[in-house]
Parts: sequence; structure tokens; C-alpha cells
Amino acid sequence: MISAGAFAAVGAAATLWPLIQQMNPDASTQALASTEIDLKPIQEGQAITVIWRGKPVFIRNRTPDEIKKAADTPLADLVDASARNDALPEKAPATDLNRTKKGKENWLVMVGICTHLGCIPKGQSLSDSKGDYGGWFCPCHGSHYDTAGRIRKGPAPRNLEVPPYEFVSDTTIKIG
Repeated sequence: MISAGAFAAVGAAATLWPLIQQMNPDASTQALASTEIDLKPIQEGQAITVIWRGKPVFIRNRTPDEIKKAADTPLADLVDASARNDALPEKAPATDLNRTKKGKENWLVMVGICTHLGCIPKGQSLSDSKGDYGGWFCPCHGSHYDTAGRIRKGPAPRNLEVPPYEFVSDTTIKIG
């Protein structure tokens, strides 16, 4: 009787295993879970766009002036008071320091999707309109983001999201 139950349990597990295994993401999907980016070629004031999990991620090497403008902005002037940083609690305030990494405040890393209707804001290219606050501008509906990626004007309800990322060296970050 015990051996029959054990035999049935092994048979059930052998039958269910392929069904459970097929629900796991395949290797190509798991490879997209994180990506490393070399920051060395990005000069001060320049920005690049990389793709992570099918989304554009904006990486900007901010100038001291851009950092100062963002740091000097009173929180009361912000539309969205949340940092929207996946590495911090949801209610963390939207200070410039809460949207960057300590000691690496010149590097701003954000998901480049407007929080209004999912457009991709302008501001990555040196020739792009950067809006009224010198950051990013979504021409589709007129949302203006500052030099920390915080919504300042327009219909977008939230700041641009800061994805999980870390510095693996002084010149390389890993997103995801």
C-alpha cells in the first residue's frame, strides 16, 4: 500500500513537472532582466538611451549646473512629492539626492517613458527641446520634467521612474 502511494506520488510529480517548468521565463527573457552599461564614453552634459526590459532608460551625465538646479528646487514646487526610486521606500521625498546614488550625483538613470500616456520625452539629444526646466519635454501633451526627471508642468501625474541600478565599478552600472 505504501509503495503504491509512493509510486503514484512520483508519477504525479513527473506529470506535473513539465507543466510547472513551462511557466518559468526562458533564458532570453532572463538575460534581459539586467544589463551593464559602460559610462566612460558619456561626457559631462551628454545623455544616452539604453533598452532594459523593452523600455528606454535615460542615462545622463549631468553638469554641475543641472545638479544645482535640481538640488535647489523646493519640494513644495513639485507636482509629485515621491522620489519614484525603486531602491527607496514609496514615500521617499523627491529630492535630487533620492533620485541618484550618493557620491555619483552627476549620473541620473531613469525609465524614459512619460507618466502621462507613455510617450518618450525629448531631451536626450543636445539639440532636443528640454522644456521649461532644462530636463525633458514630452511634446505629445506638454509635460515638462526638470534636470532630476521630476514632473514640473503639464498633465503627467508622476516623476520619471528610477529603475533599480547599482555601480559595479566607477564607470559601469548594472540596471536590474
